[in-house]
Amino acid sequence: MLGSTGSIGVQALEIISANPNKFRIVGMSAGRKNPKLLMEQAKKFKVPIVGSMAPAPAVDGVQVIDGDNSSVEIAALPCDIVLNGISGSIGLGPTLSALGVGNKVALANKESLVAGGDLVMKFGRQNLFPVDSEHSAIFQAMLAGKVSDVKKLILTASGGPFRDRADLTDVSVTDALNHPTWSMGEVVTINSATLVNKGLEIIEAHYLFDLPYSAIEAVIHPQSVVHSLVEFNDGSTIAQASPPNMKGPIAYALAYPDRINKATPAIDWTQSHTWNFSPIDNERYPSIDLARRCGELGSGLPAIFNAANEVAVAAFLAGKIKFTAIIEIVEQVVQLHGSNTPTTIRDIADVSAIEQSARSKAESLIKELI
Repeated sequence: MLGSTGSIGVQALEIISANPNKFRIVGMSAGRKNPKLLMEQAKKFKVPIVGSMAPAPAVDGVQVIDGDNSSVEIAALPCDIVLNGISGSIGLGPTLSALGVGNKVALANKESLVAGGDLVMKFGRQNLFPVDSEHSAIFQAMLAGKVSDVKKLILTASGGPFRDRADLTDVSVTDALNHPTWSMGEVVTINSATLVNKGLEIIEAHYLFDLPYSAIEAVIHPQSVVHSLVEFNDGSTIAQASPPNMKGPIAYALAYPDRINKATPAIDWTQSHTWNFSPIDNERYPSIDLARRCGELGSGLPAIFNAANEVAVAAFLAGKIKFTAIIEIVEQVVQLHGSNTPTTIRDIADVSAIEQSARSKAESLIKELI
């Protein structure tokens, strides 16, 4: 389990705690923020080895691997499946490490495919199990027919906290973090507000399901109950629906092809429900078209898009730039680097170099705005 102290990791541990006969954790890792919680988790679940990017308190019977590459080492431990719940492109190395030794990966780290999709796909799709609710929904819905019969994938987006707000010029950090349906980490929540998250998920879907970008769409669905849909060539559309909760997708990825009893609450069909769907206004949310363009052009552009966004989001959270400046900075970085990216990504070092260049340019643009 990678990223055990984050939102995905904590929910996964709740599932494992409720099903001790089904799971045993052989290793876990976390970042710098909460090494104390990491060791408490290791003690509770009797985990023999952990990786920590920050100095961690000693716990009897627990071996600690520390340093920036600790998650890479943990990911390579012999196991049935690695849950990658790390946030950010730092999760790419552990994904490649796990796949490189033949481990299956339950992938919640979308940046692995956005920044290094070509590298990940060298290992094939058969060992990847999506944890993002949208991609888990597609994965499940596609079981209704043959891949060759799929016409279109439709990802749903809540629209974030500003779907009904006309003026976004004075959005505060508190406003942007007030998501109406999901409880997520800060970066993912901001990405949901800008719909960058949906752009990243379109790129992720392209790699996971091997469909062209022209066959992948997104729609606004405020209730966040239908997590995504698959349209088949006979006109049928199959949807996966459940209350907005990540435990269902996590449990399905970990236990596939089995399902864990009561992993998440079901929809209450004794109550009335109204579900709305509407097209996305691309002028209001330019991030999706920008992400799609980066994905179609390929090479290092998706990595540039993601790296620039991570820097811009951090600047917004720190109060340095306005909300509307996030996408403006990302688009400028993409335009400035687009013609200079290598046509082939050979290894993770290429990805790191591309990302560092994009981050540096984004930081320069932010300084100009301050």
